Amino acid sequence: MEIRLSDIEKNKATYKDYRILRWLTSVDHKEIGIMYLWVALLFFVVGGIEALLMRTQLVMANNHFLSPDVYNQIFTMHGTTMIFFVMMPALFGFQVYMMPLMIGANDMAFPRMNAFSFWITLFGGLLLYFSFFAGGAPNAGWFNYAPLNESAYSSTSGIDYYCIGLLLAGIGSVSTGVNIIVTVLKYRAPGMSLKMLPLFVWMSFVNAFLIIGALPSLNAALSMLLLDRQLHAHFFNVASGGSALLWQHMFWLFGHPEVYIIILPAFGIYSEVFQVFSRKRIYGYSFVAGSTVAIALLSFGVWVHHMFATGLGNTVNAFFGASSMLIGVPTGIKIFNWLGTMYGGSIRFTVSMLFAIAFLIEFTIGGLTGIAFSIIPIDWQVTDTYYVVAHMHYVMVGGSLFGVLSGLFYWFQKLSGKQLDEKLGKIFFWLFVIGFNMTFFVQHILGIMGMPRRVYTYPDLPYFTLLNLCSTAGAFLMGGSLLLLFYNIYKTARKKELDRSDPWDGFTLEWLSTALPGQKNFEALPEIKSRRPYWDLKYPDKADWKNDDKERK
Repeated sequence: MEIRLSDIEKNKATYKDYRILRWLTSVDHKEIGIMYLWVALLFFVVGGIEALLMRTQLVMANNHFLSPDVYNQIFTMHGTTMIFFVMMPALFGFQVYMMPLMIGANDMAFPRMNAFSFWITLFGGLLLYFSFFAGGAPNAGWFNYAPLNESAYSSTSGIDYYCIGLLLAGIGSVSTGVNIIVTVLKYRAPGMSLKMLPLFVWMSFVNAFLIIGALPSLNAALSMLLLDRQLHAHFFNVASGGSALLWQHMFWLFGHPEVYIIILPAFGIYSEVFQVFSRKRIYGYSFVAGSTVAIALLSFGVWVHHMFATGLGNTVNAFFGASSMLIGVPTGIKIFNWLGTMYGGSIRFTVSMLFAIAFLIEFTIGGLTGIAFSIIPIDWQVTDTYYVVAHMHYVMVGGSLFGVLSGLFYWFQKLSGKQLDEKLGKIFFWLFVIGFNMTFFVQHILGIMGMPRRVYTYPDLPYFTLLNLCSTAGAFLMGGSLLLLFYNIYKTARKKELDRSDPWDGFTLEWLSTALPGQKNFEALPEIKSRRPYWDLKYPDKADWKNDDKERK
């Protein structure tokens, strides 16, 4: 039979169309997880460009690179993007991809709801950015404080798009939280009790309750603000009897648990990485798991430490100051457990492990500066300065983003069947960490010197320009290092051969499946007798359950 060239090209086009349609209609948790990660990467690039624009404006005193209104829009979009459309989708991507594999399930409990959660989150982000073409982006900060969020102060539709975009993303997040809880409770492999959950799964499970508890407060506040702006309600309009502080209470009742929503899954990633690359079981599993529950519960009782300067009174401030100190205890427990895991271990300094070790340093700095905020007189002095900006980024970047990067290098082979270049990865690591500390460490000094945050320029005071120049240079070094990461991903993706399915000699069930799992994750599962079932399968003589039996005897 004669085969014409045009028929071959037509078949190729048909296959390509089918492949695109398959991704658009997929309900497979692995493909949805990968799409979450791609969306997070897309918004990360956009949010990173916005950060560089801000740092260019602040490179010297009295600069006019950006106008005040444009700066406020870029500042608002940067914070909103990084929290809601970078960190949360990135961590959701790892959770919905890895969690079923780690508990021996073939998919999430509700595959269609999983797809719905992804698409509604993506549409929320796209709608937020459509505001640039609809009269101007939101300009009241990512926290969107009243009364600046009211029509009298922001007459464009940017804040309306902010409300609708975050409402859609919030609905997607709550749906994902419900899906995670049901999946963990109902779809674990036979024999895998809650006490045997991998720590990444355990922390994702606890985190899902945080999402369900915290997001409704933000969604309610956004709905009330939309009613204010569109139907002339008076929830936050002080001139009409509303309360500007009501917005702050509702926002931070969500906002402080949100800090832990984007750090607990990262803690789970670190817990897996420290074990595997120290060649040891996690030190104090029960304490790590229990402290996670303590963090989740305490996170709902600290929101007012964002409002110490609003005049709520000494009694209220004292209560929330004490609770803000108390929440540092379970986090400190985790730090010592991770250090105990590394102590005496056979440590392999992979890129993933390097980011995990760097996290211990950076997050400890961010945690200590956070404890300083619980001391009310100190908070009064530095609450509206760059000291807060430095603290926030040491927690968000040094904690959450380092966790995403650690997980990316740890699980990339699981995501693509190919392993990222470790040499390029280590160059990227050092450039990124040096750039990060150049950018944000000096901002502690600027804050103590009195430089206010949320301003588009500053006067030419001693050392202000020098320290801001250092911060801007560090930001561009971070941005340049990310180009190396993108090149590493591109280079790895072009490799034709697949790598072996267990490159790190892993402990948990995701490494039991093939390098690129098919529609069905597992054909058969081993008997689950310990927290490291794949390790037990590979090394029956060293199986954890045998050693535990010996210790009990």
